[in-house]
This record gives sequence, structure tokens and C-alpha cells, in this order.
Amino acid sequence: MSTKTDKIDRLAELTAATSDDQKGAGIWREAFRGLRRSPLALTGAVIIAVFVVMAVIGPFVAPYDPVATTWGDEVSQSQNHFVGMRAENWLGLDQLGRDEFSRMLIGARQSLMVGVIATLLGFAVGAALGGISGACQGLGRKLGRTIDTVIMRFIDMMLALPSLLLAVSIAALLGRSLTTLMIAVGVVQIPIFARLFRGSMIAQSHSDYVLAARALGVRRSRIVFAHIVPNSLGPVIVQATLSLATAIIEAAALSFLGLGNPDMSQPEWGAMLAKGQTFISVAPQLALYPAVAIIITALGFTLLGEAMREALDPKLRK
Repeated sequence: MSTKTDKIDRLAELTAATSDDQKGAGIWREAFRGLRRSPLALTGAVIIAVFVVMAVIGPFVAPYDPVATTWGDEVSQSQNHFVGMRAENWLGLDQLGRDEFSRMLIGARQSLMVGVIATLLGFAVGAALGGISGACQGLGRKLGRTIDTVIMRFIDMMLALPSLLLAVSIAALLGRSLTTLMIAVGVVQIPIFARLFRGSMIAQSHSDYVLAARALGVRRSRIVFAHIVPNSLGPVIVQATLSLATAIIEAAALSFLGLGNPDMSQPEWGAMLAKGQTFISVAPQLALYPAVAIIITALGFTLLGEAMREALDPKLRK
């Protein structure tokens, strides 16, 4: 009798321990655990952390004024004489005698600001349009389906245009400014978020919990806004991480084409790359430094975004 009681007590303890381990283990907690074990996620997070630290503390730790031509008499564009790395200038001087290391540090802030604000703009507007479209589709009324059709045809029109061409057109129409650069890059992101959020909401609307809620008589509007919308945000958040990499590249491309900040003396990686290509044969480092910085930063956001996508998608989990 005592043996049977001991077995029952032991089984109860194991059950309680298992329940404690599984308590609150939602999809986001499981995804976070997977990210901590992913080399890709850790590598991307380290790259992003370095980039953010550079952008935040760059103006305070830059050794020199990034727009001051302190060593202008030491360089000569006409004679193709440039100064490379040395003790007082870790990355050398640019074509006007400005400290290249200071300009790279300060340029990180503008690249990060443009990328983040443009992505937030695209996320907010795109998620709003996609959410309205998906909600109207989920409600199932005739008016709702009409609204969904109108919104999606507008999104299809935006998707039909090449993203860079659309961004260039917007930047050229609104004029050169940092605000225009953010708007142009953000508008390009809108159809991506709208399509993804709408598709995610439609997929969630066919889930078992939605069918159970409908069987219990829960109102459709409550199902959509209280259950479908929160459960559909995962893929959109992952896409926002991936879109940050695209936004930084597109902002650099617009600056490279001369559609960014009108004040060319202010350091920005895309504008620095454009100026550096002029001297690519005699001073390749002027183009190499901003190009490598853009590539590595975009790689960091891409690695973290892909790792998040794998962690949140049950079909891709190992």
C-alpha cells in the first residue's frame, strides 16, 4: 500500500514539475529561447548592437569635427595625393582633408535614423491598410469585401512599380531633404506590410480557435480584433526587422543618386560612397569604408530577421 502511495506521490511531483516548466511557454517565449541558441541570431544581434552604439555615442566619441577640413593642405585632388591610415587619423583623410573615422561614426546615426523612421512609417501605414482589409474580409459582409478589394487593388498598383523607381520618383517629386528620404523609403515598404498582415489575418481566420469561438457565438468583430489581429503580428514584426536592412540600403542608394540630404558636408554613408567612387582608382578606401559599413549593417538585420522567422515558424523549427 505504501509503495503504491509513493508511486502516486512521485507521479504527482513529476506532473507538477512538468506543468511548471510548461507554464506560460507561449510562442514568443519559445522563439526567444530558440534565438538564444541560434548562431545566426547572435551574430546579427552583435552586429546590430555595434551599429546602434556607433549611432548613439558617435557624436560624443568622434575625435574630430566631421565637417572641418583641418588637414585640407595635406591632400590634393588635382595631383591625386591622399592620406591613408595613420596615428591621428585611423581611417585616413577624405578628398577635402576631413577625418574619415569621425565621418563614419557620425554617418551611422543618420543611416540608422532614416532606416528606423522609414520602416516605422511603412509598418504603421501598411499594417493599418492590411489590418483594415483583413478585418473587412474576416467580417464577411458585402461592404467589407468591397473595401478589401479596393485596398488590395491599390496595394497591387504599388507593388507593380519597382521599389527603387518608386522611391526615386517620390524623392524627386518632393525635393531633396532628409524628411523626403524617409518618406520615399517608407512608402516603398507599405505594400509589403499590408499584403503580409492581410494574408496572416486570413490564415488565422481559418484556425481552430476561431472556429471554436464562432461555435460559441462570439461576435465576429471581437474575434477579429481581440484574437486574430494579435496572433497575426508575428510575421509582420519579423518582416520589419528584415525591412530595416532594405531601408538602409535604399536610403544609401537615394543618397548615392543625390536625392538625400541637400547638405553634402554632413556625413552619410550613401553620400560618402558616391563621393568616394570618383577617386576609386587612386583612393579606393574612400568608397570601401562606407560600402563595407552598409553591407555589414544590412547583413546584421538580415541574419536576425531570418533567425526570428525560423524561430516563429513551427515548420522551420529544428
